[in-house]
Amino acid sequence: MVFSWKPKRLRTWFCGVLALALVGMLSGGCGSSLTVSPTPTLTPIRLPVGYIPNIQFAPLYVAIEKGYHRDEGLEITLDYSMETDNVALVGANTLPFAIVSGEQVLLGRAQGLPVVYVMAWYRDYPVGVAAPSGLGLRTPADLRGRRIGIPGLYGASYIGLRALLSAGGVPEEAVHLESIGFNQVEALISGQVEAAVVYITNEPIQLQARGYAVDVLRVADYMALVSNGLITNERTLRESPDLVRRMIRATLRGLQDVVNDPAAAYAISEKYVENLNQADRAVQMEVLKTSIGLWQQNPWGYSDPQAWENMVRVLREMGLINQPLEVTQAYTNAYLPREQP
Repeated sequence: MVFSWKPKRLRTWFCGVLALALVGMLSGGCGSSLTVSPTPTLTPIRLPVGYIPNIQFAPLYVAIEKGYHRDEGLEITLDYSMETDNVALVGANTLPFAIVSGEQVLLGRAQGLPVVYVMAWYRDYPVGVAAPSGLGLRTPADLRGRRIGIPGLYGASYIGLRALLSAGGVPEEAVHLESIGFNQVEALISGQVEAAVVYITNEPIQLQARGYAVDVLRVADYMALVSNGLITNERTLRESPDLVRRMIRATLRGLQDVVNDPAAAYAISEKYVENLNQADRAVQMEVLKTSIGLWQQNPWGYSDPQAWENMVRVLREMGLINQPLEVTQAYTNAYLPREQP
Protein backbone atom coordinates (compact mmCIF):
# COMPACT_ATOMS: atom_id res chain seq x y z
CA MET A 1 0.00 0.00 0.00
CA VAL A 2 1.32 3.45 -0.84
CA PHE A 3 -0.95 5.18 1.70
CA SER A 4 -0.50 5.07 5.45
CA TRP A 5 -3.02 7.76 6.36
CA LYS A 6 -6.77 7.55 6.76
CA PRO A 7 -9.55 9.65 5.22
CA LYS A 8 -10.08 12.96 6.96
CA ARG A 9 -13.27 13.28 8.95
CA LEU A 10 -15.53 16.20 8.36
CA ARG A 11 -14.31 18.99 10.61
CA THR A 12 -17.13 20.33 12.78
CA TRP A 13 -17.29 23.96 13.61
CA PHE A 14 -20.13 26.36 13.80
CA CYS A 15 -20.63 29.83 12.43
CA GLY A 16 -23.27 32.52 12.84
CA VAL A 17 -26.78 32.33 11.52
CA LEU A 18 -27.64 33.76 8.11
CA ALA A 19 -30.35 36.39 8.44
CA LEU A 20 -32.95 36.53 5.68
CA ALA A 21 -35.48 39.36 5.61
CA LEU A 22 -38.33 40.64 3.47
CA VAL A 23 -39.00 44.35 3.36
CA GLY A 24 -42.52 45.86 3.29
CA MET A 25 -43.53 49.44 2.52
CA LEU A 26 -46.63 51.46 3.44
CA SER A 27 -47.13 55.10 2.46
CA GLY A 28 -50.06 57.50 3.02
CA GLY A 29 -51.12 60.92 1.75
CA CYS A 30 -52.56 63.89 3.65
CA GLY A 31 -56.32 63.52 4.06
CA SER A 32 -56.39 60.09 2.44
CA SER A 33 -54.76 56.74 2.78
CA LEU A 34 -53.23 54.74 0.00
CA THR A 35 -51.72 51.29 0.38
CA VAL A 36 -48.81 50.72 -1.97
CA SER A 37 -47.95 47.14 -2.87
CA PRO A 38 -44.56 46.24 -1.42
CA THR A 39 -41.67 46.02 -3.84
CA PRO A 40 -40.83 42.34 -4.26
CA THR A 41 -37.65 41.57 -2.36
CA LEU A 42 -35.47 38.70 -3.47
CA THR A 43 -33.98 36.42 -0.83
CA PRO A 44 -30.21 36.20 -1.41
CA ILE A 45 -28.85 32.65 -1.46
CA ARG A 46 -25.15 31.79 -1.69
CA LEU A 47 -25.01 28.26 -3.05
CA PRO A 48 -21.73 26.30 -2.72
CA VAL A 49 -21.27 23.68 -5.42
CA GLY A 50 -17.83 22.36 -4.39
CA TYR A 51 -16.10 22.62 -7.77
CA ILE A 52 -14.91 25.05 -10.41
CA PRO A 53 -17.24 26.46 -13.11
CA ASN A 54 -18.02 23.49 -15.34
CA ILE A 55 -20.53 22.29 -17.91
CA GLN A 56 -21.86 19.82 -15.33
CA PHE A 57 -23.55 22.76 -13.59
CA ALA A 58 -25.55 23.64 -16.71
CA PRO A 59 -28.88 23.18 -14.86
CA LEU A 60 -27.94 25.94 -12.44
CA TYR A 61 -26.78 28.23 -15.22
CA VAL A 62 -30.00 27.65 -17.14
CA ALA A 63 -32.16 28.23 -14.07
CA ILE A 64 -30.33 31.47 -13.27
CA GLU A 65 -30.28 32.71 -16.86
CA LYS A 66 -33.97 32.03 -17.40
CA GLY A 67 -34.95 33.59 -14.09
CA TYR A 68 -36.39 30.45 -12.54
CA HIS A 69 -34.95 31.28 -9.13
CA ARG A 70 -36.12 34.89 -9.39
CA ASP A 71 -39.59 33.59 -10.22
CA GLU A 72 -39.44 31.93 -6.81
CA GLY A 73 -38.19 35.09 -5.07
CA LEU A 74 -34.57 33.97 -4.85
CA GLU A 75 -31.32 35.65 -5.88
CA ILE A 76 -28.70 32.92 -6.38
CA THR A 77 -24.94 33.41 -6.23
CA LEU A 78 -22.88 30.33 -7.00
CA ASP A 79 -19.90 29.68 -4.73
CA TYR A 80 -17.05 27.84 -6.46
CA SER A 81 -14.58 27.94 -3.60
CA MET A 82 -13.20 24.50 -2.80
CA GLU A 83 -14.73 24.80 0.65
CA THR A 84 -14.45 21.58 2.63
CA ASP A 85 -16.84 22.70 5.34
CA ASN A 86 -20.02 23.28 3.34
CA VAL A 87 -21.82 20.58 5.28
CA ALA A 88 -20.77 22.20 8.56
CA LEU A 89 -21.89 25.64 7.33
CA VAL A 90 -25.32 24.32 6.36
CA GLY A 91 -25.54 22.32 9.56
CA ALA A 92 -24.86 25.48 11.56
CA ASN A 93 -27.53 27.36 9.53
CA THR A 94 -24.89 29.80 8.31
CA LEU A 95 -25.92 28.78 4.80
CA PRO A 96 -29.36 27.41 3.97
CA PHE A 97 -28.29 25.19 1.06
CA ALA A 98 -25.35 23.48 -0.63
CA ILE A 99 -24.73 20.93 -3.36
CA VAL A 100 -22.86 17.99 -1.83
CA SER A 101 -22.48 14.24 -2.21
CA GLY A 102 -24.59 11.90 -0.14
CA GLU A 103 -21.78 10.40 1.93
CA GLN A 104 -20.96 13.86 3.30
CA VAL A 105 -24.51 14.12 4.66
CA LEU A 106 -24.12 10.85 6.54
CA LEU A 107 -20.67 11.75 7.84
CA GLY A 108 -22.01 15.12 8.98
CA ARG A 109 -24.99 13.62 10.77
CA ALA A 110 -22.69 11.10 12.45
CA GLN A 111 -20.98 14.13 14.00
CA GLY A 112 -24.23 15.73 15.10
CA LEU A 113 -24.80 18.10 12.19
CA PRO A 114 -28.55 18.37 11.43
CA VAL A 115 -28.16 18.37 7.63
CA VAL A 116 -30.83 16.85 5.40
CA TYR A 117 -30.64 15.85 1.72
CA VAL A 118 -33.78 17.19 0.02
CA MET A 119 -33.25 16.77 -3.74
CA ALA A 120 -31.22 14.21 -5.64
CA TRP A 121 -29.36 15.64 -8.62
CA TYR A 122 -27.63 12.43 -9.66
CA ARG A 123 -29.35 9.06 -9.80
CA ASP A 124 -26.13 7.14 -10.46
CA TYR A 125 -22.88 7.48 -8.54
CA PRO A 126 -20.56 9.09 -11.12
CA VAL A 127 -17.37 7.26 -10.07
CA GLY A 128 -15.73 4.30 -11.78
CA VAL A 129 -12.39 2.66 -12.46
CA ALA A 130 -10.91 2.98 -15.96
CA ALA A 131 -8.15 0.92 -17.54
CA PRO A 132 -6.72 0.42 -21.04
CA SER A 133 -8.84 -2.09 -22.94
CA GLY A 134 -5.94 -4.49 -23.21
CA LEU A 135 -5.84 -5.02 -19.45
CA GLY A 136 -8.98 -7.15 -19.54
CA LEU A 137 -10.88 -5.26 -16.84
CA ARG A 138 -14.34 -6.84 -16.96
CA THR A 139 -15.59 -7.17 -13.38
CA PRO A 140 -14.61 -5.73 -9.99
CA ALA A 141 -12.86 -9.03 -9.19
CA ASP A 142 -10.35 -8.17 -11.96
CA LEU A 143 -9.03 -5.33 -9.78
CA ARG A 144 -7.21 -7.78 -7.51
CA GLY A 145 -3.46 -7.24 -7.60
CA ARG A 146 -3.67 -4.15 -9.84
CA ARG A 147 -1.85 -0.84 -9.45
CA ILE A 148 -4.70 1.64 -9.14
CA GLY A 149 -4.27 5.41 -9.22
CA ILE A 150 -6.53 7.51 -7.02
CA PRO A 151 -6.63 11.20 -6.06
CA GLY A 152 -6.44 10.25 -2.37
CA LEU A 153 -8.02 8.22 0.39
CA TYR A 154 -10.97 10.57 0.78
CA GLY A 155 -14.15 11.71 -0.85
CA ALA A 156 -16.35 10.15 -3.50
CA SER A 157 -13.44 8.59 -5.43
CA TYR A 158 -12.28 6.53 -2.47
CA ILE A 159 -15.81 5.56 -1.45
CA GLY A 160 -16.61 4.52 -5.01
CA LEU A 161 -13.48 2.40 -5.20
CA ARG A 162 -14.28 0.71 -1.90
CA ALA A 163 -17.79 -0.06 -3.18
CA LEU A 164 -16.36 -1.70 -6.31
CA LEU A 165 -13.84 -3.72 -4.31
CA SER A 166 -16.64 -4.85 -2.00
CA ALA A 167 -18.76 -5.90 -4.98
CA GLY A 168 -15.85 -7.99 -6.28
CA GLY A 169 -14.94 -9.51 -2.94
CA VAL A 170 -11.54 -7.84 -3.12
CA PRO A 171 -10.05 -6.49 0.15
CA GLU A 172 -8.26 -3.16 -0.12
CA GLU A 173 -5.03 -4.88 0.89
CA ALA A 174 -5.21 -6.95 -2.30
CA VAL A 175 -4.69 -3.90 -4.56
CA HIS A 176 -1.83 -1.42 -4.80
CA LEU A 177 -3.06 2.16 -4.46
CA GLU A 178 -0.99 5.06 -5.72
CA SER A 179 -1.70 8.74 -5.11
CA ILE A 180 -1.87 10.51 -8.48
CA GLY A 181 -3.96 13.57 -7.63
CA PHE A 182 -6.37 14.49 -10.41
CA ASN A 183 -4.00 13.41 -13.18
CA GLN A 184 -5.76 10.20 -14.12
CA VAL A 185 -5.50 10.74 -17.89
CA GLU A 186 -1.75 11.31 -17.85
CA ALA A 187 -1.15 8.52 -15.34
CA LEU A 188 -2.96 6.00 -17.55
CA ILE A 189 -1.41 7.14 -20.82
CA SER A 190 2.11 7.04 -19.37
CA GLY A 191 1.60 3.64 -17.77
CA GLN A 192 2.27 5.00 -14.28
CA VAL A 193 -0.70 2.93 -13.09
CA GLU A 194 -2.67 0.06 -14.60
CA ALA A 195 -6.06 1.51 -13.71
CA ALA A 196 -7.39 4.74 -12.21
CA VAL A 197 -10.41 5.87 -10.26
CA VAL A 198 -12.25 8.36 -12.46
CA TYR A 199 -15.41 10.36 -12.82
CA ILE A 200 -17.16 8.66 -15.70
CA THR A 201 -18.35 12.01 -17.04
CA ASN A 202 -14.77 13.25 -17.39
CA GLU A 203 -11.60 11.19 -17.81
CA PRO A 204 -12.97 8.32 -19.98
CA ILE A 205 -14.31 10.90 -22.43
CA GLN A 206 -10.96 12.70 -22.52
CA LEU A 207 -9.07 9.45 -23.07
CA GLN A 208 -11.33 8.33 -25.89
CA ALA A 209 -11.06 11.76 -27.53
CA ARG A 210 -7.27 11.31 -27.54
CA GLY A 211 -7.54 7.91 -29.18
CA TYR A 212 -7.12 5.65 -26.13
CA ALA A 213 -9.59 2.81 -25.80
CA VAL A 214 -10.56 2.16 -22.19
CA ASP A 215 -12.83 -0.13 -20.23
CA VAL A 216 -14.73 1.39 -17.33
CA LEU A 217 -16.20 -0.32 -14.29
CA ARG A 218 -19.06 1.91 -13.15
CA VAL A 219 -19.91 1.84 -9.46
CA ALA A 220 -23.58 2.29 -10.35
CA ASP A 221 -23.59 -0.99 -12.29
CA TYR A 222 -22.81 -2.90 -9.10
CA MET A 223 -24.24 -0.84 -6.26
CA ALA A 224 -26.67 2.07 -5.91
CA LEU A 225 -25.08 4.84 -3.85
CA VAL A 226 -26.21 8.39 -3.06
CA SER A 227 -24.43 11.02 -5.13
CA ASN A 228 -24.69 14.79 -5.47
CA GLY A 229 -27.83 16.62 -4.43
CA LEU A 230 -29.23 19.62 -2.64
CA ILE A 231 -28.99 19.73 1.15
CA THR A 232 -30.43 22.01 3.80
CA ASN A 233 -30.80 21.71 7.58
CA GLU A 234 -33.51 20.75 10.04
CA ARG A 235 -34.07 24.34 11.18
CA THR A 236 -34.71 25.56 7.64
CA LEU A 237 -37.11 22.67 7.05
CA ARG A 238 -38.93 23.48 10.26
CA GLU A 239 -39.06 27.28 9.98
CA SER A 240 -38.95 27.90 6.19
CA PRO A 241 -40.37 24.87 4.38
CA ASP A 242 -41.63 27.05 1.54
CA LEU A 243 -38.10 28.35 0.95
CA VAL A 244 -36.95 24.77 0.45
CA ARG A 245 -39.78 24.01 -1.96
CA ARG A 246 -39.06 27.15 -4.00
CA MET A 247 -35.35 26.31 -4.23
CA ILE A 248 -36.11 22.79 -5.37
CA ARG A 249 -38.69 23.90 -7.95
CA ALA A 250 -36.32 26.37 -9.57
CA THR A 251 -33.44 23.91 -9.66
CA LEU A 252 -35.54 21.12 -11.14
CA ARG A 253 -36.82 23.45 -13.87
CA GLY A 254 -33.18 24.00 -14.85
CA LEU A 255 -32.52 20.26 -14.89
CA GLN A 256 -35.57 19.60 -17.05
CA ASP A 257 -34.59 22.29 -19.55
CA VAL A 258 -31.09 20.86 -19.97
CA VAL A 259 -32.47 17.37 -20.57
CA ASN A 260 -34.93 18.74 -23.13
CA ASP A 261 -32.39 20.88 -25.02
CA PRO A 262 -28.71 20.19 -24.28
CA ALA A 263 -27.52 22.42 -27.13
CA ALA A 264 -29.35 25.46 -25.76
CA ALA A 265 -28.03 24.67 -22.28
CA TYR A 266 -24.49 24.51 -23.66
CA ALA A 267 -24.90 27.96 -25.23
CA ILE A 268 -26.09 29.40 -21.91
CA SER A 269 -23.23 27.73 -20.05
CA GLU A 270 -20.71 29.53 -22.25
CA LYS A 271 -21.64 32.72 -20.38
CA TYR A 272 -20.76 31.14 -17.03
CA VAL A 273 -17.81 28.84 -17.76
CA GLU A 274 -14.67 30.65 -18.84
CA ASN A 275 -13.26 29.51 -22.20
CA LEU A 276 -16.05 26.98 -22.73
CA ASN A 277 -16.68 28.59 -26.12
CA GLN A 278 -13.05 27.84 -27.02
CA ALA A 279 -13.02 24.27 -25.72
CA ASP A 280 -13.46 21.13 -27.79
CA ARG A 281 -17.21 21.34 -28.19
CA ALA A 282 -17.61 17.68 -29.09
CA VAL A 283 -15.83 16.58 -25.91
CA GLN A 284 -17.67 19.02 -23.66
CA MET A 285 -21.01 18.19 -25.21
CA GLU A 286 -20.30 14.51 -24.57
CA VAL A 287 -19.53 15.38 -20.94
CA LEU A 288 -22.90 17.11 -20.72
CA LYS A 289 -24.81 14.27 -22.39
CA THR A 290 -23.12 11.68 -20.18
CA SER A 291 -24.00 13.76 -17.13
CA ILE A 292 -27.63 13.93 -18.23
CA GLY A 293 -27.65 10.14 -18.34
CA LEU A 294 -26.69 10.04 -14.65
CA TRP A 295 -29.21 12.59 -13.37
CA GLN A 296 -32.24 11.64 -11.34
CA GLN A 297 -35.32 11.77 -13.51
CA ASN A 298 -38.69 10.06 -13.35
CA PRO A 299 -39.40 11.15 -10.70
CA TRP A 300 -37.24 14.26 -10.64
CA GLY A 301 -35.14 14.74 -7.52
CA TYR A 302 -36.19 11.50 -5.83
CA SER A 303 -33.92 9.89 -3.19
CA ASP A 304 -33.69 6.10 -3.35
CA PRO A 305 -33.91 4.61 0.17
CA GLN A 306 -31.87 1.56 -0.88
CA ALA A 307 -29.03 3.80 -2.08
CA TRP A 308 -28.90 5.39 1.38
CA GLU A 309 -28.82 1.99 3.08
CA ASN A 310 -26.00 0.90 0.77
CA MET A 311 -24.02 4.05 1.49
CA VAL A 312 -24.29 3.55 5.24
CA ARG A 313 -23.05 -0.02 4.85
CA VAL A 314 -20.02 1.07 2.79
CA LEU A 315 -19.14 3.81 5.28
CA ARG A 316 -19.38 1.34 8.15
CA GLU A 317 -17.13 -1.12 6.31
CA MET A 318 -14.61 1.71 5.85
CA GLY A 319 -14.77 2.54 9.56
CA LEU A 320 -16.03 6.07 8.89
CA ILE A 321 -19.27 5.53 10.79
CA ASN A 322 -19.18 3.55 14.00
CA GLN A 323 -22.11 4.87 16.02
CA PRO A 324 -25.83 4.18 15.50
CA LEU A 325 -27.33 6.36 12.74
CA GLU A 326 -30.97 6.74 11.74
CA VAL A 327 -30.54 6.93 7.98
CA THR A 328 -34.14 7.96 7.29
CA GLN A 329 -33.48 11.28 9.03
CA ALA A 330 -30.67 12.07 6.58
CA TYR A 331 -32.94 12.56 3.56
CA THR A 332 -36.52 13.36 2.61
CA ASN A 333 -38.63 13.35 -0.55
CA ALA A 334 -41.39 15.35 1.10
CA TYR A 335 -40.42 18.71 -0.45
CA LEU A 336 -40.32 17.63 -4.07
CA PRO A 337 -43.03 19.05 -6.37
CA ARG A 338 -46.20 16.98 -6.21
CA GLU A 339 -46.77 17.43 -9.92
CA GLN A 340 -44.02 15.80 -11.93
CA PRO A 341 -43.58 16.38 -15.65
